[in-house]
Amino acid sequence: MTNTASEPLFDTVAFIGMGLIGSSLARRILRDGLAKKITCAVRSEATRDRVLELGIADAAYCDIKEAVKDADLVMICAPVGANEAIGAQLAGNLKKGAIVSDVGSVKQAVIRDIAPHLDEGVSFVPGHPLAGTEHSGPDSGFPELFEGRWCILTPIPGEKESATARVQALWEACGMKVECMDADHHDRILGITSHLPHLIAYTIVGTATDLEDALRQEVIKFSASGFRDFTRIAASDPTMWRDVFLNNREAVLEVLGRFQEDLMALQRAIRWGEGEKLFDLFSRTREIRRGIVDAGQYFTNFSAEGEDRQSDAKGKNKTDK
Repeated sequence: MTNTASEPLFDTVAFIGMGLIGSSLARRILRDGLAKKITCAVRSEATRDRVLELGIADAAYCDIKEAVKDADLVMICAPVGANEAIGAQLAGNLKKGAIVSDVGSVKQAVIRDIAPHLDEGVSFVPGHPLAGTEHSGPDSGFPELFEGRWCILTPIPGEKESATARVQALWEACGMKVECMDADHHDRILGITSHLPHLIAYTIVGTATDLEDALRQEVIKFSASGFRDFTRIAASDPTMWRDVFLNNREAVLEVLGRFQEDLMALQRAIRWGEGEKLFDLFSRTREIRRGIVDAGQYFTNFSAEGEDRQSDAKGKNKTDK
């Protein structure tokens, strides 16, 4: 999908952080003419130089204030643990009418850390594009990342509807489907669909690393597809996921408790040879998988070929049926 508007959606978009999501969005904006100018703030001179070398920003700075001063839209693409410090640097440095948004995987903490710092006349539209790979950094981005995926916006009560509409238009121009919901509801849903699976993956791969050396090497050598999938998830940015768990702890702990109860029930079924219970569980979970594939939310990575691209299966992979 490309921008069908005759004019760019924004004059200047400023990014704070140029990792996978930020650099992918910047590439999409440049490709489809969604903004006239892109600026960004990054943490190091090396990253700044790389962003400019890649040509994904017109100007790059190590100073947030310099990057955002003329921006119509500021997109925060940094780990959520950095939001308090970022918010403090936004205070008094945004022009009236500017919109601030983000891509964080938790929303209540983002609102808590950013909203109090924004001046009157600046709008805040928290968001979360449900797209990603295990890679990070400005080189990892690609403009097709968002195609066919969901973006969740969690507008703050009383915020201008026009600001939400403009952010929604940007994500839709990037090929995303957009839905709005309450921040608390978002955090509970993502606790189940994203945060718990990552926690499990980190735990399973961590268990493998604690095995004695000979056995660990055989685990690596003879990894089946299930374990390989876990290692891909567990290869995600450790800073980002540390911050996610610390900033969505209540929802994560709630769903983790339910998972532990279900795991104990599964353990008892295996111990007592209750095959019917196991079969019923596996049948129900298989239906969930089919629903995800049918909804077009299943993607395949091609990392082995040196790239990491998401390809919508749309039911074409018969093995998933």
